[in-house]
Amino acid sequence: MADDHTHDHEHDHAHEHDHEHDHEAPADRALEQERARIRRQALAQIRQYPDVALRMKAREVTEFDDFLIQLVERMQLLMHDAQGVGLAATQIGVLQRIFIFEPEGEVGYAVVNPRIVESSDVKLTEEEGCLSLGDVRVPVERSTKVVLEGKDPSGDEVRFELEGLSARVVQHEYDHLDGVLIIDRTDPEHRKQALGELRPQPTLV
Repeated sequence: MADDHTHDHEHDHAHEHDHEHDHEAPADRALEQERARIRRQALAQIRQYPDVALRMKAREVTEFDDFLIQLVERMQLLMHDAQGVGLAATQIGVLQRIFIFEPEGEVGYAVVNPRIVESSDVKLTEEEGCLSLGDVRVPVERSTKVVLEGKDPSGDEVRFELEGLSARVVQHEYDHLDGVLIIDRTDPEHRKQALGELRPQPTLV
């Protein structure tokens, strides 16, 4: 899942930057450009709509081995480089039931064979972005609290009681493992608009 705050922060300060750009230190500009370059490289390794892997259902993980550890490490690196807050294995073409997410103010966690065992009846609609859907952002209704169970990469049982953004992120990533995208969860009007943005532009000859 894309980090909503990244886009909001850039938008809120767009006019500020217009006035301060001349006074911005070269080191700051270089750092910002480097972060943007790293993000582009990471996104290039994440499957983008309409890649078929994004519509496939992931399989249960049966072996907790070195491959799984390496997969988790790669996913964590890609998520951070892409400036996201969650990433599912299907988004890098690996059809195994595993995702990573980063709760607010905490380190990231990997959950293998995740199960959402409880969802609150209270729901909230907020805009979501996705690392596999470019700049598309659509309103999605989610439960405000969930209980997530599964295993860590070593095979030990884990359980998380989550609310707010963290609850939203794990529901988003859980959907990925079943081939469900945010454009499937939004209303018809926003879905149509999003599909228009995702449609490849004709090449001018």
